[in-house]
Amino acid sequence: MNTTSYILSILEKIINIPSPSGYTKEVLKAVEEEASKFGYPSTYNRKGGLIIEVPGKKKEVLGLSAHVDTLGAMVRSITPKGMLTLVPVGGYMMETIEGMYCKIHTRTGKTYTGTVLTKEPSVHTYDDARTLERKAKNMEVRLDELVDNADDVKALDISAGDYISFDPMFVHTDSGFIKSRHLDDKASVAVLLGVLKDLSDTRRRPERTLKIVISNYEEVGFGASWIPEDIEEFIAVDMGALGDDLAGDERKVSICAHDSSGPYDYEMTSRLIAIARERNLDYAVDVFPHYGSDVGAAIRGGHNIRGALIGQGVHASHGTERTHVKGLEQTLKLIEGYIEL
Repeated sequence: MNTTSYILSILEKIINIPSPSGYTKEVLKAVEEEASKFGYPSTYNRKGGLIIEVPGKKKEVLGLSAHVDTLGAMVRSITPKGMLTLVPVGGYMMETIEGMYCKIHTRTGKTYTGTVLTKEPSVHTYDDARTLERKAKNMEVRLDELVDNADDVKALDISAGDYISFDPMFVHTDSGFIKSRHLDDKASVAVLLGVLKDLSDTRRRPERTLKIVISNYEEVGFGASWIPEDIEEFIAVDMGALGDDLAGDERKVSICAHDSSGPYDYEMTSRLIAIARERNLDYAVDVFPHYGSDVGAAIRGGHNIRGALIGQGVHASHGTERTHVKGLEQTLKLIEGYIEL
């Protein structure tokens, strides 16, 4: 299997493993098993994040990160009619989850299905169905179970604090697009696993030792707030935001010069741009004022590092997202160019 085919295959696999922030044990195990197949050991930090180590020619350590946690929700309460109210996990517009199929994961290990709706879900019944403000207090989950009241729901072992995951709806089109929820940031996790495959297949050693941090709380702001102390440079492989005044698109790798935390390291960013030019990659340099990354979390956590941010362009981020196989390939090539330095 070539690397592109592998990335697409593992992406579909991990996309379909539910993993809202904090509910990531199963998907991290899947990533750990993939890294192990290529001969690279993993350890876990105390927050449950995964760290994969690749020995390099030098002792200096380059950190790479991607986050496996996704947007989701949590049960807030059970209504007298047996519906579930919710609180969001991560930042998204409520409009993007209206009508979404979902799963409810109980603390006792049971899983149920349902649908996210507004409290006034039908224009045939409610005067304000179209104008009701889409906010958390106006949303609820309709369970696919024979329930008529709160006691019926409680009998299923469903309670406040249970996680809710959204159906990703993964599709790979003949034209090369990948459309799915949670491409932020499982697409980058798949790309980093592609890097490991290439290193293993060619028996190459990177110039510097790599420590790949697969974080599990990025969507709530503290994914990589702790990283190994020997990391000197840290690249977050996340996603390229797309918009009217931005140069990126789904077929490019985006290099972010500045986000909501401020500028990224000048020398690292310049080096990434130089590599992209030298290798004739399809890339864009952009500024993301409404964006944060694992690098920002690590710096806020007190780490003495230099940081940069790259990633394939993702359209409609934090919604029904879409990227392209060419964007994944450009991101892979940029990472591999950087780790050879």
